[in-house]
Amino acid sequence: MAAHGRSLRSTLALLCVTIGALAVAIVAAPGAASAAPTVTVKAKIVPIPIDPSKPNGPTYPGTGNILGAGAALEATLSISGTEYGGYPSPVTKVVVELPAGVKLHTQGFPVCPTAILESHEVQKCPKGSSAGPTGEALGVVSFGGTRVSEKATIQAFFAPGGGLAFYTEGTSPAELEVLATGSFTTAPPPFGPKLTVPVPLVETVPGAPYASVLSIKGKVGAAIKQGKKLISYGTVPKTCPKGGFKGKVEITFFSGETVTVSPTVPCPKR
Repeated sequence: MAAHGRSLRSTLALLCVTIGALAVAIVAAPGAASAAPTVTVKAKIVPIPIDPSKPNGPTYPGTGNILGAGAALEATLSISGTEYGGYPSPVTKVVVELPAGVKLHTQGFPVCPTAILESHEVQKCPKGSSAGPTGEALGVVSFGGTRVSEKATIQAFFAPGGGLAFYTEGTSPAELEVLATGSFTTAPPPFGPKLTVPVPLVETVPGAPYASVLSIKGKVGAAIKQGKKLISYGTVPKTCPKGGFKGKVEITFFSGETVTVSPTVPCPKR
């Protein structure tokens, strides 16, 4: 995963959803403490947009929170804390475990080539390689001793090898272009597909504290037509356990702390 700013390409090392390597000590944070940040995750199963560029546009009929149906996953991640110079410790990794029974179908979906992703020229990604509508992130970046808020957009793309790539772009006050690529494995029961996304540390200027993530909101889900058949990237399990679909999200921070939350999505109404 690479990070750089248009005007600071040589100094930036993702602010993202969604969120590399573990570090065991904070080295650039004034006033850092050992307490872990507080993390909340809200998730819901929603219909698949027909056109990802229009997140509030028409959706495919028969998709959404329906047993056995194609669907998109919408999630909001919020982080709070003061252990890193008055803000949460930077995120270095996000691991998402989906409920058992969730099916992912990657065949047939165009992928965005690695060379394009790594060059950050995502406007050149093939049509249909977008894995969902553009999301949004809020973070804090530093210029010397000054900490300021930064809003950014997040786009998900189908990546080579069956993974997902997340491209984050911010324009003010810092120009940021950051890429994070996640890979899938299978988690032990009661979970199923497991997505691991390393997140690099983002340094706006040399020696400044790394960027902190405050919130991420995004949606992943797409579908393609093969003849009259609709092929969905993600499919809801055919049965729902009592209490709803349970997932797990693990966020690892620069401080070395890992925080685990277990969001639940209600079973579909029959």
